[in-house]
Amino acid sequence: MSGPSPGAPVLEFRGVTKAFGELEVLRGINLALREHQAIAVIGASGSGKSTLLRCVDLLEEIDDGDIFLDGEVITDPAVDAVAVRRRLGLIFQAYNLFPHLTALQNVVLGMVRGHGVDRREAEQAARVLLGRFGLAGREHEHPDNLSGGQQQRVAIARAFAARPRAMLLDEVTSALDPELVGEVLAAVRDLKAEGVTMLLATHEMSFAREVADTVCFLHEGRLLEVGAPEQVLESPREPETQRFLRRLLEAGRA
Repeated sequence: MSGPSPGAPVLEFRGVTKAFGELEVLRGINLALREHQAIAVIGASGSGKSTLLRCVDLLEEIDDGDIFLDGEVITDPAVDAVAVRRRLGLIFQAYNLFPHLTALQNVVLGMVRGHGVDRREAEQAARVLLGRFGLAGREHEHPDNLSGGQQQRVAIARAFAARPRAMLLDEVTSALDPELVGEVLAAVRDLKAEGVTMLLATHEMSFAREVADTVCFLHEGRLLEVGAPEQVLESPREPETQRFLRRLLEAGRA
């Protein structure tokens, strides 16, 4: 795969559709994510947020349209999916850490096996990253000895270690107890401050307002509203967006 096309978005969706049987999950998605930009995708459960991210990482095959990474189509069946995934950092709702490996080993593994980094160099970089995300002194702990928030921060460090072109964050706080959410959001804020390009699906409206440059409201597989956080979250134009945010407000989650 050659280098980025001049001026091309890091990620771009053009007319992307995806169905599971009779259920249309994504319907003609058009969206561009540019260098150093953070886009938050919001919407009710089942609206297609996670599927959108899984399609980027080629964990789901799209039915129509194209997804581009640095101006090149990655959804062509002939594309090397493993090579694409090495250029992206996907963080799931569940932490997906290897339980038999320590925090340090979890971060080092992908650097050594996936990117050919010298092990000693990888370990040094992993220690720095874990310290940066508040895990200094926990490098040799196994996941079972870490809190949910700590495990998710290890997952973020692991994804960031490869310096991906874009980070894909799929509801990274949804599996956490409320008191642990803040520490993970702080780690993501650090990524944003460094200019990391991010596409994130989230149900945390305050987080989307603070971190995202653009907020997209996904409803029944369609992007109904796209705009600046203050516009979409405070003065939504679409009735469905208004209803969604009103329900969150009534539930105390807006």
